[in-house]
Amino acid sequence: MPLPKERLYTVDDIYNLPDGQRAELIDGQIYDMAPPSRKHQDILSFLHLTIGNYINQNKGNCKIYPAPFAVFLDEDQYTYVEPDISVICDPDKLDDRGCNGAPDWIIEIVSPGSKSMDYYTKLALYRAAGVREYWIVDPQRSIILVYDMEHEEGPVIHSFSDSVPVMIYPGFSVDFSLLKI
Repeated sequence: MPLPKERLYTVDDIYNLPDGQRAELIDGQIYDMAPPSRKHQDILSFLHLTIGNYINQNKGNCKIYPAPFAVFLDEDQYTYVEPDISVICDPDKLDDRGCNGAPDWIIEIVSPGSKSMDYYTKLALYRAAGVREYWIVDPQRSIILVYDMEHEEGPVIHSFSDSVPVMIYPGFSVDFSLLKI
């Protein structure tokens, strides 16, 4: 007897989820997302403001988007992610639905239920898609892992008391000691 065929989900299935239900789609499999904690949102707000202010003050052409923001890494209909922070420097990748292709910089804030996804699955996914820089911010361990994928370096591990240099913006760093959580 043949094994049952595994169902592959598409982006249409994501858009047909009930209102309020968030999920990501990786290689045709749906992964539900738990609501973020207050600490997660504090870190997200800090990063969004810090990076956004830097871009604006330097008249940068990159755009920053906090989750929920749709990122379609591939041209297929089987992968859809919502990184916590997406920085996109190529305006041609942006449309009304989100980002089509790899953002230049992605930051994921680890939640208890997302550890293996952020540390392993998404690391491989983002590397293969061409993301230039990937940060994993782990509030439970008070560390930031920085992957400079453009130069195939990393991870460099920083603590929440460090000023963390941004690879795609030489001369800019995020001072995590200013984070109040």
